[in-house]
Amino acid sequence: MEEVYILLGSNRGDRKNNLLNARNLIAEVVSNIFVSSAIYESQPWGFDDPVFFLNQVIGVNTNITPEQLLDKLLLIENKMGRLRSPARNSCEISGCEIHEQDQRYEARIIDLDILLFGNRLIFTERLMAPHPRLHERMFTLIPLNEVASGYIHPLLKKTIFVLLNECKDRSQVVLSD
Repeated sequence: MEEVYILLGSNRGDRKNNLLNARNLIAEVVSNIFVSSAIYESQPWGFDDPVFFLNQVIGVNTNITPEQLLDKLLLIENKMGRLRSPARNSCEISGCEIHEQDQRYEARIIDLDILLFGNRLIFTERLMAPHPRLHERMFTLIPLNEVASGYIHPLLKKTIFVLLNECKDRSQVVLSD
């Protein structure tokens, strides 16, 4: 069994309900959720939008492969109404790099990002884990620190707590009411 952490985000529609629906679908098609952070609100990262995001980190234990998890998360996003361009389909969820001119952030009904897949270092065309920008984003680090502060980032060799304290991102992230 691998311990996997996933970031959920939404800034369209009923944002809290979108997170709940995503959690339910993940529990149904991936694995039971063993931990969930509180829900946090943060400004959009990488683009301007008047609607802030709600974000939450969950942890699951799973026996499926990283590629199978990626495929299941993409299907959940699709089922919930998230439309992606084909070129960006798996790269955005897995953190893999795409050409800068193609890398556009946008509003979304649901966003599911694989943050950590056990202690594995995964670098394929479709998937990168740990997520390559995990340590740069407060909206990721704050909820991840809540549920896994002592988890050691397998590449950076620092705990999530240390990465949170070293993060240069000064975006405002607050508990959602």
